[in-house]
Amino acid sequence: MEICCDLEVDVNGEETFMVEKNIIASYSGRLNKLFGKSKGTTSSLKIVLHDFPGGAECFELMLKFCYSTGMTQITPTNITPLRCAAEFMEMKSSVSGTGNLMEQTEKSFEDMRYWSWSELLMVVKQCQSLLPASESSGVLERCLDSLVGRLSLTSEASPCPSTSSPDSSGVRFSCDSKSTESLKTVFSRASWWFEDLIFMSPVLVEMLAKTMVSRKFDHALLSRFLFYYHKSKLYTVSSSEKCKIVDTVVDMLYILDQSCVSCKSLFEIHRVSLNLKIAKSSRNKLEDMIGSQLDQATLDNLLVSSPHGANYLYDVNLVLRLFKAFLRGGLCQASAMRLSKVASLMDLYIAEVAPDPYLKPSKFLALIMALPESARDSYNEVYRAVDMYLEVHSGLSEEEKTKICCALKYEKLSAEICIHLSQNKKFPSKTVAQALISQQLKLKSLLHATSNTNISCPGSPCRAIEVKNATKKDKESEEQVILYAGKLDLPTDNKNLREHLQGMQWRVMELEKVCRKMQIQMAKIMKSRSPSQSHTRSLPRLCS
Repeated sequence: MEICCDLEVDVNGEETFMVEKNIIASYSGRLNKLFGKSKGTTSSLKIVLHDFPGGAECFELMLKFCYSTGMTQITPTNITPLRCAAEFMEMKSSVSGTGNLMEQTEKSFEDMRYWSWSELLMVVKQCQSLLPASESSGVLERCLDSLVGRLSLTSEASPCPSTSSPDSSGVRFSCDSKSTESLKTVFSRASWWFEDLIFMSPVLVEMLAKTMVSRKFDHALLSRFLFYYHKSKLYTVSSSEKCKIVDTVVDMLYILDQSCVSCKSLFEIHRVSLNLKIAKSSRNKLEDMIGSQLDQATLDNLLVSSPHGANYLYDVNLVLRLFKAFLRGGLCQASAMRLSKVASLMDLYIAEVAPDPYLKPSKFLALIMALPESARDSYNEVYRAVDMYLEVHSGLSEEEKTKICCALKYEKLSAEICIHLSQNKKFPSKTVAQALISQQLKLKSLLHATSNTNISCPGSPCRAIEVKNATKKDKESEEQVILYAGKLDLPTDNKNLREHLQGMQWRVMELEKVCRKMQIQMAKIMKSRSPSQSHTRSLPRLCS
């Protein structure tokens, strides 16, 4: 039979094919519509197909189907390009009258569950190369759904499913493992598929992750894959592609249960992102995730160099944002232990940045006040950091020094620190006075508590008396509280009560000694000032 090639087809400008118009049109609804508008034309025609999925190679596969009267064998090797071509050319049974390419590929997809793992991966790779046609045709969605389904089955079949901490190795196992198999081997079993999916583009990884989340795939395992993907791909691509990878990984980690996301790995992504122009939304999400787990961070994690062009040594603004992110979770949700860890971390950071000669007082003060007072049981470390800062920044004005010192909570300073403060010439005299007042109030409060205990236990020989001491020389009256502790002779069955009273008495006497030393030091400071300044009648309360 003589074949008349009366149709010239230009595919994407790549290659031109001479085909028989009637044969192609008998399968393609798209060409049928086109030729229906040009009836009566006897001369050869030429058409140009733009954006044909898969280009000339895919078009040739479609031609083989048409010229073999629809008898082409459809396998995992060619099913994706054939389906995309069928969608583009509208090759339905309503056109040919028999099972057209659309119906045949659909039937082949029903056998997807029998494909091997390698065949499924091959089809996914073809889908990636044929985007967006493979997505619009629904092929990609089917393949990813099948892939996730298989991974879910293997995960459920594992004798030790991942249930745990995402840090370091990433998975903790709850099963009773009596075998000598190392955890490393167990982890490699859980993550056997990581390397197989490294070929995926950021777009495909995003679709995969969303499919996994929708199918309630293990978040800990998914987060480990995302970190693995980030680390494996980052050093083999261009800068623009790096940005896409980081943006995708961060966006997908953000939709996971944050208890399944490694804080350490988040800091690694952040370190890499510092030299990349990632999306602002992704950077905010990354900082929010780190901030929500700040109690797991270390000092080294926070010591990030300042941005290019800044004088100060470390990126203080970043740390302030991370602590704000932690507090955004709500103090009610943050346990006392987590809050205490974060406060200790901040104290270490403040001590590290205090010697920086370029750190502005406002930023240093913001670091101290970033956490609520309730987060710290003691302000001793904060005092030491302030002491270092004032030593390095000796040129600060009295007003700037006072503002910084007002961030200290004197009632949470130990007796030893208060003595050191009273002798510290770097601190303003007003601050020393405030510390003295605070210690006196603490002493009176403790005495009041001791007195109440004595009232409830009248057999105790402890007694408190107030002694008024007034001198004409100073023309100033002052109340001093002194505790005289007699020898305890409580019954042996009141041992716990006796120890409690002795402890309170010791604390009161220690505080009294501190107050005396601070008063002596304060008197020396006052004598060194002008007469108009030294003859004040009372110590001012300067900080609220």
